[in-house]
Amino acid sequence: MKKLSLVICVFNEEQNIKPLSGQIQAALADYDFEAVFVDDGSTDKTCSEIKKINDDRFILVELKMNYGQSSALQAGIDQAEGEFVVLLDGDLQNDPADIPAMLKMMELDEWDMVAGVRANRRDGMFLRKIPSKIANFMIRKSTGIHMKDLGCTLKIFTKETIKSIHIYGELHRYIPALITLEGATKITQVDVNHRARKFGNSKYNLSRTTKVISDLILMVFFKKYLQRPMHFFGAIGIITFGIGVLINFYMLILKILGNDIWGKPLLLLGILLVMGGIQFITIGIIAELQMRTYFESQRKKPYRIKKISSTVEK
Repeated sequence: MKKLSLVICVFNEEQNIKPLSGQIQAALADYDFEAVFVDDGSTDKTCSEIKKINDDRFILVELKMNYGQSSALQAGIDQAEGEFVVLLDGDLQNDPADIPAMLKMMELDEWDMVAGVRANRRDGMFLRKIPSKIANFMIRKSTGIHMKDLGCTLKIFTKETIKSIHIYGELHRYIPALITLEGATKITQVDVNHRARKFGNSKYNLSRTTKVISDLILMVFFKKYLQRPMHFFGAIGIITFGIGVLINFYMLILKILGNDIWGKPLLLLGILLVMGGIQFITIGIIAELQMRTYFESQRKKPYRIKKISSTVEK
């Protein structure tokens, strides 16, 4: 088994491949490693440049089309065979020279994950830094993952930790939260070098804001209610149904007293709340059945054992 597996997702990064591969070879000269380049449907000469590296430690995985960073990362993680798995950007902004020190931390203190923090970030203030700070703040408060820089790709995991999760949609931003859901508790962060982009164009812009917020809502649900969705939907349903019943009871009293209630907005609101409450409760029941299918079909356990020890002294 190799010591390190680097997973590098690239999309139209032809000018960055040669310098990046050279930096990886120099930084990891003393390590047994493999570098898995995942080409996410590039339309330029990215694949050709990777094939020119002429080093059997470098592997190219070509996806049939552009699936997005999350799917590309998952493809690379599936191919990784090393004892430790490194996620690295393919745009030269992450520095491979930081990897040995991060790996030393992993081995010394047996961390599940060591994440990089871009201490001196070389990006635009208004389009990158400020939105990133706001997003990091929201994610920290919502998920309880207290990390300074969740957007830094450079991270190292044990093979067991990273392969315990599956990354769908746009959830690559929430990998620390996903691994904690699978029982990873020893995570830390360290300042790393960050460099300005020299070649190519950034694939990130403000249009991803809605995706970040949508995924954040999903992660909050996963963290708090994954194993008990009925507690979420059922609570909303019971409250909604109860308010609707009270409104309808009030309207019934008005009707008995001789008032004309037909067509009044309050009556319609009461009917809608009763129906909505029933629907929320029904969704909770269906979600509970889905969760049981999810865990039992894959023989997953709703708990993670840290260690089993004998009480008999030797």
